[in-house]
Amino acid sequence: MVGELRYREFRVPLGPGLHAYPEELIRQRVGHDGHPEYQIRWLILKRGDDGEGGSGQVDCKAEHILLWMSDDEIYANCHKMLGEDGQVIGPSQESAAEVGALDKAVLEEMETEVKSLIQRALRQLEECMGTIPPAPLLHTVHVLSAYASIEPLTGVFKDPRVLDLLMHMLSSPDYQIRWSAGRMIQALSSHDAGTRTQILLSLSQQEAIEKHLDFDSRCALLALFAQATLSEHPMSFEGIQLPQVPGRLLFSLVKRYLHVTSLLDQLNDSAGEPGAQNNSAPEELSVERGQLELEFSMTMGTLISELVQAMRWDWASTRPGSSARSPCSIFQPQPADSSPRLPPSQPQRSFKRSRRFRPRTEFASGNTYALYVRDMLQPGMRVRMLDDYEEISRGDEGKFRQSNSGVPPVQVLWESTGRTYWVHWHMLEILGFEEDIEDAVEADEYQGAVVSGTLGRALPSWRWKPMTELYAVPYVLPEDEDTEESEHLTQAEWWELLFFIKKLDGPDRQGVLQLLQENLDGEHILDEEILAELTVPIELVQDLLLTLPQQLDDNALRDLLNCHVYRKYGPEALAGQPAYPTLLEAQQDVLLSRAQGQPQESEDAARVEAKEPPSQSPSAALKSLVEGLGPAGKLLVDLEQALGSGSEGPLESQVKSCLLQLQRQPQPFLELMQSLDTPATNKTLHLTVLRILMKLVDFPEALLLPWHEAMDACMTCLRSPNTDREVLQELIFFLHRLTSVSRDYAVVLNQLGARDAISKALEKHLGKLELAQELRDMVFKCEKHAHLYRKLTTNILGGCIQMVLGQIEDHRRTHRPINIPFFDVLLRYLCQGSSVEVKEDKCWEKVEVSSNPHRACKLTDRNPKTYWESKGSAGCHSITLHMRQGVHIRQLTLLVAGEDSSYMPARVVVCGGDSTSSLNTELNSVNVMPCASRVTLLENLTRFWPIIQIRIKRCQQGGIDTRIRGLEVLGPKPTFWPVFREQLCRHTRLFYMVRAQAWSQDIAEDRRSLLHLSSRLNGALRQEQNFADRFLPDDEAAQALGKTCWEALVSPLVQNITCPDEDGTSPLGWLLDQYLECREAAHNPQSRAAAFSSRVRRLTHLLVHVEPCEAAPPVVATPQPKGRTRSHDWSSLSIRGLPSSIMRNLTRCWQAVVEEQVNNFLTSSWRDDDFVPRYCEQFYNLQKSSSELFGPRAAFLQALQNGCAGALLKLPFLRAAHVSEQFARHIDQRIQGSRIGGARGMEMLAQLQRCLETVLNFSGLEIATTFEHYYQHYMADRLLSLGSSWLEGAVLEQIGLCFPNRLPQLMLQSLSTSEELQRQFHVYQLQQLDQELLKLEDTEKKIQVDHEASGKEHKSEKEEDAGATAAMAMAEGEEEEENEDLYYEGAMPEVSVLVLSPRYWPVASICHTLNPRTCLPSYLRGTLNRYSNFYNKSQSHPAVTQDLQKGLQWTWLGRAELQFGDQTLHVSTVQMWLLLYLNDLKVLSVESLRELSGLPLDMLNQAIGPLTSSRGPLDLQEQKDVPGGVLKIRDCSEEPRPRRGNVWLVPPQTYLKAEGEEGRNLEKRRNLLNCLVVRILKAHGDEGLHIDQLVCLVLEAWQKGPCPPRGLVSSLGMGAACCSTDVLSCILHLLGKGTLRRHDDRPQMLSYAVPVTVMEPHTESLNPGSSGPNPPLTFHTLQIRSRGVPYASCTGTQSFSTFR
Repeated sequence: MVGELRYREFRVPLGPGLHAYPEELIRQRVGHDGHPEYQIRWLILKRGDDGEGGSGQVDCKAEHILLWMSDDEIYANCHKMLGEDGQVIGPSQESAAEVGALDKAVLEEMETEVKSLIQRALRQLEECMGTIPPAPLLHTVHVLSAYASIEPLTGVFKDPRVLDLLMHMLSSPDYQIRWSAGRMIQALSSHDAGTRTQILLSLSQQEAIEKHLDFDSRCALLALFAQATLSEHPMSFEGIQLPQVPGRLLFSLVKRYLHVTSLLDQLNDSAGEPGAQNNSAPEELSVERGQLELEFSMTMGTLISELVQAMRWDWASTRPGSSARSPCSIFQPQPADSSPRLPPSQPQRSFKRSRRFRPRTEFASGNTYALYVRDMLQPGMRVRMLDDYEEISRGDEGKFRQSNSGVPPVQVLWESTGRTYWVHWHMLEILGFEEDIEDAVEADEYQGAVVSGTLGRALPSWRWKPMTELYAVPYVLPEDEDTEESEHLTQAEWWELLFFIKKLDGPDRQGVLQLLQENLDGEHILDEEILAELTVPIELVQDLLLTLPQQLDDNALRDLLNCHVYRKYGPEALAGQPAYPTLLEAQQDVLLSRAQGQPQESEDAARVEAKEPPSQSPSAALKSLVEGLGPAGKLLVDLEQALGSGSEGPLESQVKSCLLQLQRQPQPFLELMQSLDTPATNKTLHLTVLRILMKLVDFPEALLLPWHEAMDACMTCLRSPNTDREVLQELIFFLHRLTSVSRDYAVVLNQLGARDAISKALEKHLGKLELAQELRDMVFKCEKHAHLYRKLTTNILGGCIQMVLGQIEDHRRTHRPINIPFFDVLLRYLCQGSSVEVKEDKCWEKVEVSSNPHRACKLTDRNPKTYWESKGSAGCHSITLHMRQGVHIRQLTLLVAGEDSSYMPARVVVCGGDSTSSLNTELNSVNVMPCASRVTLLENLTRFWPIIQIRIKRCQQGGIDTRIRGLEVLGPKPTFWPVFREQLCRHTRLFYMVRAQAWSQDIAEDRRSLLHLSSRLNGALRQEQNFADRFLPDDEAAQALGKTCWEALVSPLVQNITCPDEDGTSPLGWLLDQYLECREAAHNPQSRAAAFSSRVRRLTHLLVHVEPCEAAPPVVATPQPKGRTRSHDWSSLSIRGLPSSIMRNLTRCWQAVVEEQVNNFLTSSWRDDDFVPRYCEQFYNLQKSSSELFGPRAAFLQALQNGCAGALLKLPFLRAAHVSEQFARHIDQRIQGSRIGGARGMEMLAQLQRCLETVLNFSGLEIATTFEHYYQHYMADRLLSLGSSWLEGAVLEQIGLCFPNRLPQLMLQSLSTSEELQRQFHVYQLQQLDQELLKLEDTEKKIQVDHEASGKEHKSEKEEDAGATAAMAMAEGEEEEENEDLYYEGAMPEVSVLVLSPRYWPVASICHTLNPRTCLPSYLRGTLNRYSNFYNKSQSHPAVTQDLQKGLQWTWLGRAELQFGDQTLHVSTVQMWLLLYLNDLKVLSVESLRELSGLPLDMLNQAIGPLTSSRGPLDLQEQKDVPGGVLKIRDCSEEPRPRRGNVWLVPPQTYLKAEGEEGRNLEKRRNLLNCLVVRILKAHGDEGLHIDQLVCLVLEAWQKGPCPPRGLVSSLGMGAACCSTDVLSCILHLLGKGTLRRHDDRPQMLSYAVPVTVMEPHTESLNPGSSGPNPPLTFHTLQIRSRGVPYASCTGTQSFSTFR
């Protein structure tokens, strides 16, 4: 465990099982805003799943993050670092007076002795210069080393003379003196890291120290540096093969790194203590700090430049700059199925054929083209399919693998199928290698851009949201750009250009400064202080970029071509070229122009300038190599000629001149060494190259060449089994000579595994290789140095990454630009990774075979002539690879030979597993062709398999044993991106989580500060967006940064501001309440309410910017206390699915706000007459507010509905019943009002639509049951009095979910069934009429026949006729009742019958039966009788009437149309009967009508009222002796002529009262069901019941007893019947009240939760022996329509005729 964890209880989650704890306050400073800042060391620990307690294991190699924090952030996150007065406790200052056990006098005496010893050692060292060091000198140094180990004497050794002494000793040629210097440095560095770093920095800054240090001295200093940085940056680069960096370059990196860290410490300490700053001279402090920042920036740029060169990133990249990243939001997740850079309408990029290959159309025949393709095609080239062939389609592209003599002969790896497939030669079009295709595509894109005129303009991003949209991204709005600033360089761009100006030599630099002074206003341009603060116009920068390439050396030139300023303002950018040239081409162009502009001293240089051929041609071996290099190859020709010259004078000068050019342009030299990696048949080339290299080593200038970058080629030649012995001997001579001159390259060879390669070469050639053993021993002795170099490379790289992260953090905190040159270059390489491929033994740890293990080495010896041969039975041969940790196989290839015949494999299966005992996963199965030589087994695996086993299942020709010639394994290209991403995300998460907690603390103390959160978030997110657009190279890196920032900043803030406080209101909820209250006042744009509303909208738009990516379980919001006592432990914050958690918290907060608003409205206005319109208006305003605040998002609309539903659930039952009745009444009134038509009807329809949108919230609630009850009643009255219309179906289609029993829908369905029955009844009547007419015809024929017959038996005929007449009379008597209207003389009325089922229609308690025999005229009774007979016969056809009961009862329900003079009266069935009676009677009493109909008096009065109104045809006269009065037709003689047209006299709708007996009965039914549910669940205990089983048990208990009380049945009729939806409604009600609970693991299981008081209705005990409810009755109503002309009485009085 590292240190004591004083503040471990404050933890910040950084990932799964990873937390950060504030451990220690390191230092403090004054920030850029004048406020103090504190550097806190955060300890990163991994916890187990039980990380809540202290039992979790802590890694002893814990990592740290240094974070600068403000007072507010310390106050919010680390309040235990605060004192009792609330101030931050400063860093502990150790007493400097503690000197151990030494007395002060003794210490002073020892200091004096040390000073004298230093003087003596210097004098003795000068005397023995060049000779063997005397013993006294060594003794003096030994005593000094002993004194150096005493910690109190450390200050004495900081004397500059000590550094001089150490420098002289380290540069001494004697080993003992250098060794003694190392001992002294180790003694001085053993005290603390600060002293060690100061000594190393002081030594490294000495001038020309590298010239005085040999290999051992340099390694001693490097070892000290490795010890100093061992624990600073414990960063692992496991799996990444770092390049071999020689000691000279590594020491230079160490110097730069020490200098950068020293300057960084000075910047952090420059302000000092807040109270100690000098207020008298703030300008001097500012200027001094500015110079320090400039020096740090320049030094950091130099470090990055050398690091890029050491890691070989500059030569790995083919372009000077990465492609521009699409300008989309980094916080929006990219869709997985589409490219983020191209709109879907843009076609996918297709490769273009290289111009050096001919198309098929240029050949006369297909055979000729096939021969051309066979000769030109090489493995690795891309091809395109020209024809459809089996599984491959025309236009598919792929890579050519191999060919053979089979049919078809060509094997191609196709991209469309992801696997190889064999095709024919003539079907392929050659595209070329990747680089050729890339150049062709870029040239084509450039030409297309020029033609279309889009060059220089960036295409708009597909994911960019334009400002014209309703919902735009807030933080990416373009800022107002200053015109003056846009015409000048920014400070970061100017400092990057200044970096190259400082790289110039004296005269060139003065010329540039003079140019600046001539073009800028001012007199003191040459001053360094003023130079850093210049404002340089872009025109001047463009001129500078034209001259600088001619004045810089090659390394600086490479940096210039790769920097941001050159890519933005260089010549290529001005010319508008979309594709940059490669670095090598750019450098060659600059060197060529430089050579043309400078005078040449040698004759060869003059020939190059004049472009004349050299006097001697290169050797034949180098000719092909020189031609491939182009103009740069002339350097190799000149070098070969200079080394082959006989005279020594010209030889040395010419060679040095060539070496100087190769140092500036090393690519030809690297190509020369890489030629050793060519096939072994190029023996002449190899020997020529090795002899050239052997001679080069003798020149000291040649050691400055990058030999280490091409050592891989030497190792390839050394390992190859086909290398000729002569070539191998020359190679060993060269390597021995190189390592003797510089042991750094022995270290490089050790890292490359040269020791094993030399041992194998000695074994192969029986030890007959000169100097091979000496070379192997020399390489072996550098083992510890190789380990040191690897450690140093790791430490420096890790330190640079930490400094990059520190600069990003400082950029976030200060909002100041990053002014470090090449900062984007370093980030680009860290995000893209290394170019080194892992091959062969770097991928696997060991190889095992099933048999003959002593020949297993032949699989990896790279010799195709050797092989491993198995021994055993067929099908049991295998090769097992134990892979290195984390290596994903990119390609696994098996080498075979057709000459092995039956030993050659025929079928190979590859399996993978975690161990040798679990190889159960088959990865691939391959059939091997007899002509194959390379068999690809695996490609591009996506996961790591520890064990890979290759099983040879079958051999060719049925062979038993097998032979394998070789095995090749290619691993992935390791990248630094995973390591850098982890560190970047950790630092970003910690920084923003700390900031989020500080902002949340401010909001908790003052809710009004929530108004400023929008601007705060806007600034932070815009800064991250700009940083990603400027520095990050691709979308993957930008998305990782954006996702981490959003999760760490926005998600905790949303969680805190949506969490309710003690009063139950969250800060965001309070803000939304305020927004809703001032919404009306915000219509005035000049008011304060408008500004307030704008801030709220900007905040909510920003918070919902990121769409939810995944659903997460809801988190219950628990109240949190106010003030600074709030909990700071964020361990409960979920790391996964954070965007969805943000959306979930916001929707929950909005739902609570809506619920509170609706609840307040319901409490205050539920009794009002205009309650429903006002409620609809309230809902409409909330809906508009939701759209204004959160945009058109379904989640917030759902939250709005849930909030309204929550408010409705809080209503008591009777109040909820009243609300539902009001809505049902409002809908009924609007449907009836819409029949008016015109503007008033349209207005009614609009009000109806708004009401229906509001009613949708009833769906799924208990209130839906009562709403359905009332809606059913009002709908039944509407349909029976007004008839059906399209509006009824449209309304039900919109709010159908609000009817749990679907009774209204079933009512409309029964109407359609009745209409179908009516159509069938019409056909039935016609059939009956046809039958009657047919009988009449038969009777007439029979009578006619009887009259014509003879009269011989007249008496008997009379008897028969009498019998027939009697039989006919009897039959007619039976059908008289049915056919009594067949011979009606008047116009027959049209009668339409509606069959109503009491299961759907609420007719059981309000309708009365009708007796057609006594109440209807004969012409109507016959129709009804015939319909009854038809209906009884139709029962044999259940398909038509499957939902209808057999029993029919006629009711008074229905409507009719009567003709009264010129008027058409629309009346009910009761009114029709009453008016028809007046056709025969002049006066009719009400009492007689009641006795005839059997109807109650109130129902009669309701029907009589409209008839006796001013519009009606009757008068009601009161008489004393007649109760109720008498009715008579109104006399028209006293009035003008009656009106014509339609008169509506149907009784008006009667509405129910929820507070009446009916509402109380509904409540009783609900309470009775609640009792049953609770009792049943109580009986089943904690185990509970499944919800389906519970519903069944409740329904069974309801039916079997106790039954519903009689009062309930009599008042509600069959409405007291219970169904499953009623039970589910009660269950939902009890769940909402908390009486029932769901099981967490099985939510479908319900159990009893807490005791509640359920109000049981006072009911009569029902008959326990009852077997159930009576079978329901089917009631029947009629609708009468007329056929023909209306009937009118011939008498003078008005009479009524049935029209409809």
